Amino acid sequence: MKKIKSFLVAAIAMAFVAPMFTACGDDDKSDTVESIVSEYTVNDQMVANQKAKSGKNVAVLLVAFGSTWNNAFQAFDKTKAAYEAAFPNADVYVCFSSDICINRASAGENTDDNGNIVRRDYYEPRYLLHAIGAAKYGTIYVQSLQVIPGEEFAAVVAAVKKFMNNGYIATAHLDDDYLAQLEANESIFLGMPLLNDPDEDIPQVAKELNSLYASEAKDGTVAFMGHGNPDTYDTFKANVRYVQLEEALQAYNPNFYVGTVDMPDNYKQDVLGRMNDNGISSGKLYLHALMSIAGDHAHNDMAGQGDEYWDPEDPESEDNSWYEYFGHNGFESIVPLSGKHPLGLLELPGVLQVWINHTKNAEFLEDAYHSMYPEE
Repeated sequence: MKKIKSFLVAAIAMAFVAPMFTACGDDDKSDTVESIVSEYTVNDQMVANQKAKSGKNVAVLLVAFGSTWNNAFQAFDKTKAAYEAAFPNADVYVCFSSDICINRASAGENTDDNGNIVRRDYYEPRYLLHAIGAAKYGTIYVQSLQVIPGEEFAAVVAAVKKFMNNGYIATAHLDDDYLAQLEANESIFLGMPLLNDPDEDIPQVAKELNSLYASEAKDGTVAFMGHGNPDTYDTFKANVRYVQLEEALQAYNPNFYVGTVDMPDNYKQDVLGRMNDNGISSGKLYLHALMSIAGDHAHNDMAGQGDEYWDPEDPESEDNSWYEYFGHNGFESIVPLSGKHPLGLLELPGVLQVWINHTKNAEFLEDAYHSMYPEE
């Protein structure tokens, strides 16, 4: 474990979320203090019960952006189980950083494969962190389930820093002596996103993806769809990871491509342009999600089929799915499924192992924080 020295304050504004909202949006900030406190109470009790049952003194908190799809919930369940196997001396918890995903998952936005509405209660990192702190775990690992160290990962870092600074509402303050002991013992760790290190993570993930999809690259072209950050939110300049991954994959086979839904100059049109420049204008095109789970982006932006996902009057529209866009540009679009759904990266054991290794090699929080904010 890498160590470091000083502790600095990172103040952020946190959006409040109440349980079981049936509608949500970016401007939904109507929570009362009472509902916020109840969220702390629910999680404090849940975690306290788990710790009392297990008798363990190590906590692992997995922080995902979130989803509302049942196949994604199942992927998170399997990820939690894999972490419990990898960390048998730890209690493992899962939380979402997206208020919208939390609210809509709780309301039951989607159904399972049998048409039944599925509801799941997930919570923000602040509630789980407070509960873990209230239970006074001696060692805490916070593991980002983000793919790149971008905007969403920055929010994870800020949430952990605010926890260590006891910065949530006064009615939920933790024991300052306990937090000071965590710092003094250097016993709170931050696990990095999947593609954090270009020299280690990119080659490992490229090797794993090639091992899984080499036959597809021989049969046609393989395009991975990641998320990406817009220019104004390209935190830590993380978008370059997609370019680096494409280069690493093309060292195995030039038929691999990596695009995004939100990174300038790397949309589906840009991927098609690179393919055409390399003499690829037709044939089979296999589409895969380069995201931790297969949620809305994978099902709709990537794999959506039919008139709903294609506007012939605006063929360059961002609302046109990759499946339809490439299908209307000379390719036979193919979305490999597991059951009825595409797969996310957490469902690929070799890729999941990279995340697990990040947790095992996690840095003391201060070391991780200052490596990203060296000017502070």
